[in-house]
Amino acid sequence: MARKHPRPPAPTHRQLTPCCERCWFCGRTLWIIDTNYRTVVTLHGLVGCSVQIRACPNPKCDHFYRPYHPEEESLLALPQAEFGLDVIAYVGHLRYAERQSVPQIHQALFARGVPIAQRSVTHLVHRYEELVTLCVTDRRRVEEKLRTQAAVILALDGLQPDAGHEILWVIRDVLSGEILLARSLLSATGQELAALLREVKERVPVPIRGVISDGQPAIRAAVAEVLPGVPHQLCQFHYLQEAAKPIVAADRQAKTELKKQVRGIRPIERSLEGRTDQEAEGVRQYCLAARSALADNGHPPLGAAGLQLHDRLEAIQASIARVAEKGGCQAS
Repeated sequence: MARKHPRPPAPTHRQLTPCCERCWFCGRTLWIIDTNYRTVVTLHGLVGCSVQIRACPNPKCDHFYRPYHPEEESLLALPQAEFGLDVIAYVGHLRYAERQSVPQIHQALFARGVPIAQRSVTHLVHRYEELVTLCVTDRRRVEEKLRTQAAVILALDGLQPDAGHEILWVIRDVLSGEILLARSLLSATGQELAALLREVKERVPVPIRGVISDGQPAIRAAVAEVLPGVPHQLCQFHYLQEAAKPIVAADRQAKTELKKQVRGIRPIERSLEGRTDQEAEGVRQYCLAARSALADNGHPPLGAAGLQLHDRLEAIQASIARVAEKGGCQAS
């Protein structure tokens, strides 16, 4: 759907000019052949850019009249793109690090003041995937960076964004942070994972000193087959997750017992139907806070849902007590 309203004027303006004033092939002074104006949507608002374009006027030069754009322009946004690179990076982080859906990303961008259609969010996810692919497939750059290290430590994990979809397997070097291989597989058998490890083993120019994963049986079999004798251990998160299982189970039981004590929210909300006075609005806010606390499952093992529910219910109770002391309502 086309935009129904014109975009507001950009509050920030930048003048972008090329760094070089002379042609690096023939040495002639570069002529200004055009000045474009583009508006880029960033996480910090709209930015209006005046882009100065130069070209070599020498007909005998190999770069005769070839447009030369400012270097700073490529750091701000992709060519002919409406949204800046910071928006693309933020969308990619929400999709693949926070594992949020496109509607959730759309709402997160709106919360940060970024005007964007939900369809455009999908396009930005594709642009992010393309940029990551270009970075991963630049083997020369990765090999030159790895040669400065004495060894690599591989981290292997699979990501399945939606149930029933292919699993994206990613192998990266822990020391440098470089992604060495990313490939989608329909399944996760030991033989398929072994093939990925062999490809990485042939590609890296330095020895592999260790492997970190979540300890799946298929990964263990693949590592033992391709990298015999190389230490293989759980990553810190999965190690903590395994160690905290008894605590998480106890916390889950505690949350269940707490939820049994917080009942009767719906009848209170029904009793307030049709009322618009200040007291009714305050009670509705307390009911909403209680519902939000009950629905929060936390992020185990670091975020204990039972402890969080206990703290939030205590905060709600303390707030109600303070209101009662001030005479705002009758304590129940």
